[in-house]
Amino acid sequence: MSLIVQKFGGTSVADREHVFNVAEIITKTYAKGNSVVAVVSAQGDTTDDLLEKAREINADPSKREMDVLLTAGEQMSASLLAMAIEKLGYPVVSLLGWQAGFVTSSDYGKARIKRVEPERIQKELDKKHIVILAGFQGINKYDDVTTLGRGGSDTSAVAVAVAMKADLCQIYTDVDGVYTADPRKVKHARKLDVISYDEMLELASLGAQVLNNRSVEIAKEYGVELEVLSSMTKKPGTIVKEAGKVEKLFISGVAKDEDVARISIIGVPDRPGLAFKVFSRISAKNINVDIILQSVGRNGTKDISFTVARSNLKDALETIDSFLPSIGATKLVYDENVAKISIVGAGMETHPGTATKMFEALYEKDINIKMISTSEIKISVLIDIKDADKAVSAIHDKFFPAD
Repeated sequence: MSLIVQKFGGTSVADREHVFNVAEIITKTYAKGNSVVAVVSAQGDTTDDLLEKAREINADPSKREMDVLLTAGEQMSASLLAMAIEKLGYPVVSLLGWQAGFVTSSDYGKARIKRVEPERIQKELDKKHIVILAGFQGINKYDDVTTLGRGGSDTSAVAVAVAMKADLCQIYTDVDGVYTADPRKVKHARKLDVISYDEMLELASLGAQVLNNRSVEIAKEYGVELEVLSSMTKKPGTIVKEAGKVEKLFISGVAKDEDVARISIIGVPDRPGLAFKVFSRISAKNINVDIILQSVGRNGTKDISFTVARSNLKDALETIDSFLPSIGATKLVYDENVAKISIVGAGMETHPGTATKMFEALYEKDINIKMISTSEIKISVLIDIKDADKAVSAIHDKFFPAD
């Protein structure tokens, strides 16, 4: 008998028909003699609806109260799915994050999992219950409920798979695997049978919405093999596993991230320590910085440009404003109408001319590049957001021409 963790996203449980479809997937797995822990997200647009309700009451509510509100979405999904499984005649129990032992930091809205204490889950499995777990949530040291941020249910699923030493962690979504680009936007996108943790982590971090990057980080650290597959088809999915077991692909995918903003600090005095001062202050606010560009010093000054998530733009600007005069910079500007387009592939380090090919694709579509960032397995560019979809298609066609 195996222990299988299955995660189902919001579209997979969007309505009655979808809920019963998921219930059948879970019960068929259970009927084969497996123990099953299923992690669920909020139904469809429930999270967006809750956010709108909050805005109707208070335009700037506390993050703690937002977490109290948003955990309701996963709670509803878990309970409804458990009811469907009950109706099918199987023993089941739904658990919230705190009941399942998810202990987190106190960063409301983007809490980190500190540990999972799965005793309650194990007790329910010992009773032969199917366990339905509300994803995306936990509890902090103050006994407050917390949420894990975007894609948090993926993180919940992998974390519980680690804690329970599960034999398999399946991530069910609305696409039947990991593709070379978003198949809903790019006509000739190809499904990958297998991809390495490193490539999947880069794609997830760069905007591919199939898996949350934190979930991939955990899977890589603890060696949890993942399968990404569709809840609506019976086709095999994409396996995410250790790099040594995967043939290195030249390019494994093209990703788009529109949750990006560029910040530029103009006229920074050209002397040691100021870049450290800028980024240490931003880091202290738990804001991640991505692409960084520093100009060559001129007339005793330089400009520093970098990107943050658009959702962190307000906090980043307020933080920089608080110390801008102290470093002697002349101006702070920002642009939130940008997108980051990236290519990822473990094989690109042995293929000269990869960047040239990418830039050629953008040139042919008259798309201007604002910033560039590279590593051994990725190249990212910042462009106008209006050109994002066109850029993804052009780059994909360049590396994956139609057969």
